[in-house]
Amino acid sequence: MRSIAFLLSLLLLTGCNALNAGPDRPAPLPQEKSIQVYFNHDRSRGDDYTDPYRKISRSGDNLEAIILENINSARRSIDVAVQELRLPEIATALVKRHREGIKVRVILENSYNRSIASLKDRSDKMSDREQERLQNLFDLVDSNRDGKLSPEEIDTRDAIAILQKGGVPVIDDTADRSRGSGLMHHKFTIIDDDITLVSSANYTLSDIHGDFSNPKTVGNANHLLVIKNPQLARAFQREFDIMWGTDGEPKFGTDKPYRKPQTITIDNSTVTVKFSPNAESYPWNISTNGAIGDTLSTATKSVDLALFVFTEQKLADILENRHDKGVKIRVLIDPGFAFRDYSEGLDLLGVAYPKKCRYEKDNNPWKNPIDTVGVPRLEAGDKLHHKFGLIDNRIVITGSHNWSRAANSKNDETLLIIENPTIAAHFSREFQNLYRTASLGLPDTIKEKIEAETKRCR
Repeated sequence: MRSIAFLLSLLLLTGCNALNAGPDRPAPLPQEKSIQVYFNHDRSRGDDYTDPYRKISRSGDNLEAIILENINSARRSIDVAVQELRLPEIATALVKRHREGIKVRVILENSYNRSIASLKDRSDKMSDREQERLQNLFDLVDSNRDGKLSPEEIDTRDAIAILQKGGVPVIDDTADRSRGSGLMHHKFTIIDDDITLVSSANYTLSDIHGDFSNPKTVGNANHLLVIKNPQLARAFQREFDIMWGTDGEPKFGTDKPYRKPQTITIDNSTVTVKFSPNAESYPWNISTNGAIGDTLSTATKSVDLALFVFTEQKLADILENRHDKGVKIRVLIDPGFAFRDYSEGLDLLGVAYPKKCRYEKDNNPWKNPIDTVGVPRLEAGDKLHHKFGLIDNRIVITGSHNWSRAANSKNDETLLIIENPTIAAHFSREFQNLYRTASLGLPDTIKEKIEAETKRCR
């Protein structure tokens, strides 16, 4: 019955996805020659494709197709550092290029460097969320929907098994003989020491197209940058080589050497790149979050944020300073994190949320709160997975780096700061599309929880 229901859902959704358009779809925005930006929730005219796995027609940029195009263009080398890789077409393309003599290397987060067979062996120890992820992977691999996985299905649909069988060199953040860094959270690919792909998306169905088990989903809201510049590629290559151990032992997390932000001019753009983490023994102002804070401090007109999580207190304090100086601030946070007791979104709304009768350290609800903080309206099951800030409609802060203490001091992360109004216009359109239907302010359910907790603590 489950398979029949799934197929019926596919039939109903094919050609009429929620993101699909009507007459109000805008014309595509111009792109820079050396830096192109793409969004899987883009609604521009002509940005349509058919999801290759679920066969659902939908609007948006096909981020996987763009990644594949660049993989297939490689002449010498492909280096991939991505937290999770589950898309079989990408894995198959990497194996093909490896067999053609292209140097291919892959770095993953250790918890995702497992085939479905090894995951099923430990399924009884999984959390509910991990069980759900395993079911989504099972549904992707089970192409004939018979509830069983044949050797052929595993060989053609399980990305990790494809890489393993194809002989592609793969390591993870336990290669340094540790139990892993905080997270190997990067999402970048380097092609031929010349092209760098940087995204907020993992190479997974849920981050790009939508969950296989839920045909209503259209993928977590994400973006992808394709940057053609040898100098920037070299900066990413050094980060990759440090983790791979090209010149010695693999290093992850705070074992990596500290590197200052590097600023590069690329045609009409100024691009700054910074890699995380920085040990907490370093001054905060020279950390990755410090670089974000420095950029926020330059705002004179507006700050628009679309963030998966926002838990860094010092960044909230910098935003308060900008707000008090007349800067217009709008913030969207993923619904799963927006109103947790540690979310800085609460500070911006002027709200304190006690947990077990204690407030977060350095908690600072704004004295002049704003009502332009909220959550986007997405398909049930999809997440706001962006990590971008837009400053004065001319500077973009982006990368894999969530605005959190863990990203700053534990995880392997990328931060890009790009100054270019053409690129900023793409992020502005994405933000406007999300903000237009967002739910702003504190939900009544959260108000009631805060009131109940506050009364209990008196």
